[in-house]
Amino acid sequence: MIPTLNDLHDHALDARLRHLIDHKTKPLGALGRLEALALQLGSILGSEAPRLEHPQLVVFAGDHGLAAHGVSAYPSDVTWQMVENFLAGGAAVSVLARQHGLALTVVDAGVRHDFAPRPGLLLRKLGAGTDDALAGPAMTAQQCAAAIESGQGVVRGLPGNALLLGEMGIGNTSSAALLLSRLIGAPIERCTGRGTGLDDAALAQKVEVLRAVLTRHAEAQAPLEALAAFGGFEIAMMVGAVLEAAAQRRVIVVDGFIATSAVLVAHALQPPVLQRCVFAHCGDEAGHALMLSHLNAQPLLQLGLRLGEGSGAALAWPLLESACRILREMASFDSAGVSRREE
Repeated sequence: MIPTLNDLHDHALDARLRHLIDHKTKPLGALGRLEALALQLGSILGSEAPRLEHPQLVVFAGDHGLAAHGVSAYPSDVTWQMVENFLAGGAAVSVLARQHGLALTVVDAGVRHDFAPRPGLLLRKLGAGTDDALAGPAMTAQQCAAAIESGQGVVRGLPGNALLLGEMGIGNTSSAALLLSRLIGAPIERCTGRGTGLDDAALAQKVEVLRAVLTRHAEAQAPLEALAAFGGFEIAMMVGAVLEAAAQRRVIVVDGFIATSAVLVAHALQPPVLQRCVFAHCGDEAGHALMLSHLNAQPLLQLGLRLGEGSGAALAWPLLESACRILREMASFDSAGVSRREE
């Protein structure tokens, strides 16, 4: 079930938060966008002294039938191999999660491989990858609904008040590009990038494949219809995770192009979801800046990342912790006995 999200704005709380940040021992606005971030976190968590507790970095993994058409520079086996790498602690996101004290969970949403159960892995497989979207819908409507519900259940089972989104799935930049093109009406060539590193010829082929997929599913116009048509299981589970985290007033830290595509769908279903989202970075994938612009989102970082995995969300995490500490711990002019600016 899709939850109904309320507008978060509490004008009295917003005014108190603004007063607090403006009366810290600094010139007005001197901490730049960190101030806006502090105000947003206070609003999400409903507190003038917000604390980020038990942050959860969740990587949703799934395979894509469309990968058979050469839309990625890497074979589909890389999906399950990278899941093993996450669990062994060797991936970039594993390193960053350890560095920043983030609990890392990997969700098998639909990988074409059978994993042995172990700590840190949630087995929620809906199939051995989605179907080929060029031949028919990537998912049935029932599979799409089940994926969303599963993503909601993942969040319900995890502690804390912050969710960092990550993903893994060879071919999933194609799904994200298709969702972007359909949901905002942009030409597919503006939405499509090199993904795992396609050369010019392979990129042109990818665009043609995706254009054919859009034509094949011209009737899939509504958000959930488009999600089912284009996949993947991991994106649909992220949609559910975003909706559930938003309903619980968790801070949602959004990673790159794929994670943002899940937010794009969730926003189309429940626009107030954006109030709960902090966008970690603007990645190097062609459609990411376009997607962020459509959502009127300002990312915290711009590092030319195109890795996914939740790596950008983990890199941005210290900024969220700093913003909260500024609100809680930084002195005011009155408490520190510091003279104010002369009028």
